[in-house]
Amino acid sequence: MSELEVRFGDFVAVHRTNLKIESGEFFSFLGPSGCGKTTLLRTISGFMEPTVGQIKIGGVDMKGGGPNKRPTALIFQNLALFPLMTVADNIGYGLRVRGVPRPTRDAAVERLLDLVSLPGQGKKMIAELSGGQKQRVAIARALAVEPSVLLLDEPLSALDLKLRQHMRAELRAIQQRIGITFIYITHDQGEALAMSDRIAVMNAGRIEQVGTARSVYCDPKTPFVASFVGENNVIHGQVKKVSGAEAVIATPLGNLAGRTTGTLRQGDQAAFFIRPETLRLQDSACDFNFSGEVTEVSYEGSTSQIVLRTDTGQRMLARATTSRTFAPVAGERIHVGLDRADGIIMAADGSGS
Repeated sequence: MSELEVRFGDFVAVHRTNLKIESGEFFSFLGPSGCGKTTLLRTISGFMEPTVGQIKIGGVDMKGGGPNKRPTALIFQNLALFPLMTVADNIGYGLRVRGVPRPTRDAAVERLLDLVSLPGQGKKMIAELSGGQKQRVAIARALAVEPSVLLLDEPLSALDLKLRQHMRAELRAIQQRIGITFIYITHDQGEALAMSDRIAVMNAGRIEQVGTARSVYCDPKTPFVASFVGENNVIHGQVKKVSGAEAVIATPLGNLAGRTTGTLRQGDQAAFFIRPETLRLQDSACDFNFSGEVTEVSYEGSTSQIVLRTDTGQRMLARATTSRTFAPVAGERIHVGLDRADGIIMAADGSGS
């Protein structure tokens, strides 16, 4: 997409955007409700036209081409399967509309049933399927018309957690087997991080960062990305010193040093971000150390989430591997350490991004 912008009257749903999605890539747009990601997907699919700019697929400008004239297929959030048709008829519907002969259509349906791990299920009615099986049928129906790009609008949101996690792996495996481009829309960071080759994080109609799952999580470029993707502790303060790609910030917890993004100057108001899993409990061999009182412990099996309040009143969230030898309880005072390599310092208003 080039210089693309979508407006509804005076409201800008998608601000001016330039983005290239590679062929065969699993690409996700991640952001909260109302950030513009579904508008962007509908524009790519042809249900909407951009106010400004263009969308090219395979180097061809899609201007004026509706959904039926684009090499795309769209899987909706509600799947939109036909309840009075069999599984096979659902999958072959697009081919039947295009006039594909029955023998060719039947062969394609059988191949797609194997692809989505539903062999021999073609005669079942949709109501006989589980939620995960319905997801697979929707995918097979979309793939039947051999799109160059498959568009997915939060297709897993209605599933329970365990099935959603299973379907993440299924979707990724299917995409890797067929090798076409998947463009995925989600507000669930776990889905985006688990499946995507690259992620575009959106906020208020703007793409704030594009990168791999690891780069978006470990090296956020804006305060919004740092706060939205995963959990982060935020400590506010004032920049005391900037040296290359590192800064020192004066906070109620004392001076803290960390990596910087963008441009910071001495005296700027800034925020220090530190992931809960990088806080080191009962470990004094760190660059910075402080203590606090445990206020809450949530046991989550392999890990425990620990909320504590420092002596300065700062609320901190830590995540630790469950251990027989270390099991803090509410009311206990513990020591907390952090290393400068794990902290990121950004301008408090985002202007340094």
